Amino acid sequence: MCMVIFAPIFAVCAFATCGGYSGHLRVRVECLDKSQSNLSITVNFAYPFRLQQVHFQPTLCERNRQESIFLVGDYSSSAQFFVTVAVFAFFYSLMATVVYIYYQNKYREGNRGPLVDFVVTVLFAFMWLVSSCAWAKSLSDVKSATDPNQVLLLISACRYPANRCSASHHPVWSELNTSVVFGFVNFILWTGNIWFVFKETGWYKTGQRYPMRSASGRRANGMSQRLYSQSSFDQSGDSFYQHPYRQASFDQSRESFGQQHYSQGSFNQSIGSFRLPQTRLGQPIIISQGDVTSKGLNPMIFVNDI
Repeated sequence: MCMVIFAPIFAVCAFATCGGYSGHLRVRVECLDKSQSNLSITVNFAYPFRLQQVHFQPTLCERNRQESIFLVGDYSSSAQFFVTVAVFAFFYSLMATVVYIYYQNKYREGNRGPLVDFVVTVLFAFMWLVSSCAWAKSLSDVKSATDPNQVLLLISACRYPANRCSASHHPVWSELNTSVVFGFVNFILWTGNIWFVFKETGWYKTGQRYPMRSASGRRANGMSQRLYSQSSFDQSGDSFYQHPYRQASFDQSRESFGQQHYSQGSFNQSIGSFRLPQTRLGQPIIISQGDVTSKGLNPMIFVNDI
C-alpha cells in the first residue's frame, strides 16, 4: 500500500528536481583599462550537464578583444540515468496502482503476477540505489566544475595581477541536492515494499505452510521429547511398583478360585463314586455252637452291590 500512495509522488519529485534544473554563475573582470572591463559575465548551464558544450566569452582587456572559453566535464550519463530510472519507476508504480485497485482478483490468480511484481520491485530498488549514488557523485563534480573561482582560472585576463577578477553570483544547488535526497528516499521506499510484495508470492505461503525450524529449535524439541520419555518411564516404574499387590491379589484370587473349583469337582466326584453298600441277607443258616467251635466256622455275610 505504501508503494501505491507514495512511489509515484516521490518518483515525480526525483526526476522533476533533476531534469528541470537550470542554473547560472556570474563573474566580473576589472581590467587596468576601465574601458575594457566586463563586470557581468554570465555562464548558464542546465540538465543534462554537458559542461564541455557550455561556453562564454570574457574580455581579454586588450582593445575589446574576447575569447571563447568552455567549461570542463560531461556529467550527462549519471544525470540521465537517474532521470530515466525515476521516469520508469513512475510509470510502473502508476500501472501497479491500477492493477492493485481494479484488477486485484486477476493479480492474485496463480503466482505469476506476484512473482513478476516481486522481481521488478527488487530491480527498481537496486536501480534506485545505483542511480542515486552515481548522481550524488556527479553532482559533486558539477559543483566543482561550475565553481566561480574555478571558472576565473580559465580566463586569460585573470592571470595578470593588474586585472582584478571576482565572483558575483554562485549557482543555487538546493534543487539538485533535493533530487539526491528524493533518490535515496525512493530507494528506501522500494526496498521496504519488497517485503509486502514478497508476502503475496507463493514462496512466502509455502514457508508459512512448512516452517523451517532452526537448530536451536530442533535441540529444544529433542530435549522436551527426552524429558517427556523420561517422565513416562518414571510413571511406568511407579505403576509397576503399585501394581504387584493388585497382581498378587488377583493371582491369589485366581488360585483360590481354582482351588475351590478343584475342590468342588473332587467333592462331586467323591459323591458320584461314594455309595453306601447294600446288604442282602440270605437264608439263615443255623449252626450250633458246637459246630462253630468244632469246625471253626465264622459267621458269613453276603453283600450285593447295586
